[in-house]
Amino acid sequence: MLNDTILLLLHSLKKESDNMSTVQKFCSIAILLLFSAHLFAQVGIVRGNVYDKETGEPVIYCNVYLDGTTSGATTDLDGFFTIPNVPVGDYDLLATYIGYDTVSAPIVISEKKIAYQSLYLDQSGVELGVVNISAAKEQARSTVQISKISVSPRQIKALPSTGGEADIAQYLQIIPGVIATGDQGGQIYIRGGSPVQNKILLDGLNIYNPFHSIGFFSVFETELIRNVDVLTGGFGAEHGGRISAVVDIQTRSGNKKRLSGQASASPFMGKLLLEGPLTKYKEGGTDVTFVLSGKQSIIDETSQTLYPYASENDSIGLPFNFRDLYGKVSINTKNGSRFNFFGFDFSDQFNNPRVANVGWENQGGGFNFKVIPVSSNIVFGGLIGVTQYAVGIDEDDGRPRNSDISEITAAIDFSIFGENNSFNYGLELRSISTNFEFVNPFNERLDQVQNTTEIGGFFKYKQIIGDLIIEPSVRYQYYASLSTSAIEPRFGIKYNISEDMRFKAAGGIYTQNLLSTDTERDVVNLFNGFLTGPETDIEDLDGTLTKEKIQRSRHLVAGLEKDIGSHLQVNVEGYYKDFPHLVVVNRNKIDAGQSDYSVEVGDAYGLDFSAKYERGPLYLWATYSIGKVQRFDGRQEFPTIFDRRHNVNLLGTYAFGNKKSWEASARWNFGTGFPFTQTRGFFNDVAFADGVGTDVNTTNPDNVGIIYSTDRNGGRLPSYHRMDVSVTKKIDITKRFGVDIVASVTNVYDRRNIFYFDRVEYDRVDQLPIIPSIAVKARF
Repeated sequence: MLNDTILLLLHSLKKESDNMSTVQKFCSIAILLLFSAHLFAQVGIVRGNVYDKETGEPVIYCNVYLDGTTSGATTDLDGFFTIPNVPVGDYDLLATYIGYDTVSAPIVISEKKIAYQSLYLDQSGVELGVVNISAAKEQARSTVQISKISVSPRQIKALPSTGGEADIAQYLQIIPGVIATGDQGGQIYIRGGSPVQNKILLDGLNIYNPFHSIGFFSVFETELIRNVDVLTGGFGAEHGGRISAVVDIQTRSGNKKRLSGQASASPFMGKLLLEGPLTKYKEGGTDVTFVLSGKQSIIDETSQTLYPYASENDSIGLPFNFRDLYGKVSINTKNGSRFNFFGFDFSDQFNNPRVANVGWENQGGGFNFKVIPVSSNIVFGGLIGVTQYAVGIDEDDGRPRNSDISEITAAIDFSIFGENNSFNYGLELRSISTNFEFVNPFNERLDQVQNTTEIGGFFKYKQIIGDLIIEPSVRYQYYASLSTSAIEPRFGIKYNISEDMRFKAAGGIYTQNLLSTDTERDVVNLFNGFLTGPETDIEDLDGTLTKEKIQRSRHLVAGLEKDIGSHLQVNVEGYYKDFPHLVVVNRNKIDAGQSDYSVEVGDAYGLDFSAKYERGPLYLWATYSIGKVQRFDGRQEFPTIFDRRHNVNLLGTYAFGNKKSWEASARWNFGTGFPFTQTRGFFNDVAFADGVGTDVNTTNPDNVGIIYSTDRNGGRLPSYHRMDVSVTKKIDITKRFGVDIVASVTNVYDRRNIFYFDRVEYDRVDQLPIIPSIAVKARF
């Protein structure tokens, strides 16, 4: 029981009490007594880590158990496991995982003690046909995981590689409930939430623009990704500050045994990855590793020769230019604790004379850690870091648009494990600075320089009662600049109806302070500035001023998981997101006396279906989403620009040939058209340089003004569909050196999908046409 486990910590705390102040002892004991009831009775705890013996990398979701008992656990993303309440005695500790030989180690359990054991798995020559417990199935049965999809590098690489380079940006687009706006200026919208309502994390730090202007690629290096958790709704209290979704990306440590890396080149970019040990790796010891990665686009140069037909202007080709740099040093101790120092520098430039010149940069870095104390059952981790983002746009209208945001983060969290339960709690502090300047189409200026602090704390409890799993949690969020706080209760539940069918549900309340300056005039918006909630009053739905500035949402999600045989999994989820208070830039402001901000309300609801089939060399995934997203601004109800009613994705991958050295992949996507606001007419936009004395009969207009329809987003663009294919050949020249050749074709049947419409010139500009490519990657 959890109470027994915590009292073991009290026992170890007593030994170290001489080194603690009276206040420290009082606080520690007071917290623990909240969850304590009785002492251990002849039991102890087993915990440890499972590693790949060859590489030293953690083995995720590995099954670990005590032979001859029903006590066991599944490893987490760090390969860590804990088995509480083990009766005193001698045991054999076993670890099993498909593709590895089973390994065992003797272990002695003493009363009120913690026994730590690392296990190292050898990769087997033949994959295991049967294991004691299927890791994936056990994970599904023992966790709620409502609206959560975990993505591995292998799954990312299963996609057709656009330009020969697999990327998480391409994979996110096939997840049910996720809507992407296309190849150029791409953004993702998750179950009715706009991009600013999605929290994108890299090793715990916020990334404000994770996608490059050419929508095939993100700032993240696929080869360094350890795991991606995509939480599309109903997420727990450990995540705060966003009201729609979370994408949590974690990177791996470097190669622990030798210097290695990859170098690749394609018409889109060049990439280099280096990694290796800084101290010699050995089993049961502490190691230090590093990784360095960089990629630089070259498509703006190569497209003028290879793809001149892809651009409306042959002289500029495809005007995308980006560069991504990432580095990390990791310290992994012999008891499973880890310490990481990391930094990144991302930049992007889109310079098209017909559209705009947009550029942004995102730099940052930090230190994160996970500590596994030898003498207590508490595991704790934390983060200290900073991230900075700046974006600017130059257009013919001469109106300035610039946005800078910087964020300092400090967080710590604690975990306590019981036999059928666990308890997590933590504290998070964020200091945010914004500097923003914007001029709207009515020549009204909006600017903001603001510093604010957000403080969040959470408690989360998990209890397994037979076939039932419950996860209640609560978050407290305080927004200092607004002197506003919020209590956000959340709840998750799963019921194992049978061995192969599970019901799950989740819900909660969510708040955030950040808002975007997106004008939503067109589907593709290349400039996305950021603001924190205004300190001044804002215009409510009825035109009056309100002091309520925090954005809010309420989620309700329910679904079924079904295993059909050993290889097919089907998932169905229905969701409803209510947005009772959204703060937006006042698009109707026409004079300085009006508020810069206004309020909208709305909701989003739909159904997501997915089916995954995986057997040997064949991997198939099919998804279908139907949904509706609408808003009300006090004047009219309207669909959002990302209200795609139907979305279908079909993905297939097959490995064949000698040693499965060939792999073919294909993906097809279909989506119904996005809404847009139609054009009613045009007018001569005169600047009135001489004031009221300006002669409108003889003065030449500076620009052509656009008269938009009063029916907001009343039109629909054509449907979008596209097929991508790729074939990969892996050539192993030596044990440690090989070459991969990737031939790919994006938009195989050359579908004309709209990018944007130049209203003044009355000219349609399309997304990218058919793009064949060959990439070469060297592994060493």
